[in-house]
Amino acid sequence: MSRDNSDVRFEGVSFEYGHNKPILAEVDFSVQRGMKIAIMGQNGAGKSTMFSLITGTTPVEGGKILRAPGLTIALSSQVIPREKLELTVRAFFESFFKEKVYDIDPKIDAVLEIVHLDAPHDRIMKSFSGGQQARLLLASALIQDPDLLLLDEPTNNLDHAGIEHLTDFLVNYQKTCMVISHDADFLNAFTDGVLYLDVHTRKVEQYTGTYKDTVREISIRIEKENRKNAQLEKKIQENKDKANFFAQKGGKMRLVAKKMREEAEEMEESKVDVRKEDRTIRPFKIPFQEDLIGELINISSYTTLKNHKPVSHKAQISLKKTNHLHLVGPNGIGKSTLLESIANGTAEGASISRGVVVGYYRQDFSTLNFEDTVMESLDGVMKKKDEEHLRSVAAGFLLTGNIMATKIGSLSEGQKGLVAFAQLVLLRPGLLILDEPTNHINFRHLPVIAKALSEYEGAMILVSHVPEFVAQIRIDDTLDLGKK
Repeated sequence: MSRDNSDVRFEGVSFEYGHNKPILAEVDFSVQRGMKIAIMGQNGAGKSTMFSLITGTTPVEGGKILRAPGLTIALSSQVIPREKLELTVRAFFESFFKEKVYDIDPKIDAVLEIVHLDAPHDRIMKSFSGGQQARLLLASALIQDPDLLLLDEPTNNLDHAGIEHLTDFLVNYQKTCMVISHDADFLNAFTDGVLYLDVHTRKVEQYTGTYKDTVREISIRIEKENRKNAQLEKKIQENKDKANFFAQKGGKMRLVAKKMREEAEEMEESKVDVRKEDRTIRPFKIPFQEDLIGELINISSYTTLKNHKPVSHKAQISLKKTNHLHLVGPNGIGKSTLLESIANGTAEGASISRGVVVGYYRQDFSTLNFEDTVMESLDGVMKKKDEEHLRSVAAGFLLTGNIMATKIGSLSEGQKGLVAFAQLVLLRPGLLILDEPTNHINFRHLPVIAKALSEYEGAMILVSHVPEFVAQIRIDDTLDLGKK
């Protein structure tokens, strides 16, 4: 490996999840030392799988992965494993080392300072907000001081300040880094190469340059390939028409016709196999629960966190049909906690009218049963069973074929998000509660989702740190939890 200055090289690597679920097919690429690489590809293409293959957590089934001698690797995953949510901050960081690290507290403080987070070392991990957990995940990778840093959707749950700080860190980062993200502006700020996982061919295309350079190059190539194919298609049709004409003449003309058909077949074979673009989910509508009138939810008070202590606030919020509320505030102030308590009916100062069906989209997908299949998960929210309707809705969210029989826990995070949205369509809620619904979702899907939320006719409470997404949604009122 040292001869070509690569930290990692894939040679003919193949991998599939079980029978008939191929992910990679004889993939070849290399990552040079010091490079900052973006990983592109639609949900379910195998981006996170690539990381688990690089770390060795998942063994390859064909080909080989070569790593530089002595290479150390650290992964910042999308979510904190469930078994680690009960750990203290100190125990969480200790879990990433095979041997006991003496005097680890100063090291923890150093990496927490890098990610701009004040976290008491004896605090339980699950008590932190999604944004704080994202920073802790990044810090857990940094404390290992790896040669190769793998970041899986690191901007999920981060507020604007958190994304800005992470971007600055990566711009100045001197070692090798590979990042999975759907945030184009974030990626473009620091990447100098791209690996694109084509979900259709199971191959990896390697590009040099920024993220936007790659998108532009792919678009130009596809345009040229489509133009070339259109020209060939025209010639092919002309040959076929002439061949049919000469064949009817009989005699020697049949030989001419045969030759023209052969030329048409050769041109068919020379057509370029244009790379298929990522599929986008179909436009959809979240049906509103019928026969609801008047106030659907009232919020007279709410609680935030300041210096890790609860602070109570008065409010006068009444949401009726078509009222959309945007909940804002910095990471750690208690947005997710407030949404959860409202959805569960345990929030002091918040009351949901009797009979209102609540559709709750959690950023950690804990409302989904990870042991259920996709089919069972969708069927479970329907009052009136209708398999044909269920499958039609699922197909609109790219949930087809073998995916329907796959357990939720085996899906990519992006696919779990699509299942959660399909559930909302089938549930027909009167009140939508959405906590960071853009996390893990392919950027191509976001305009479709934004339109559906904007047109939702029920009451809605939304938390999102993505201003471009929120700008596409009809918002009637905003509650700033960080406002003094």
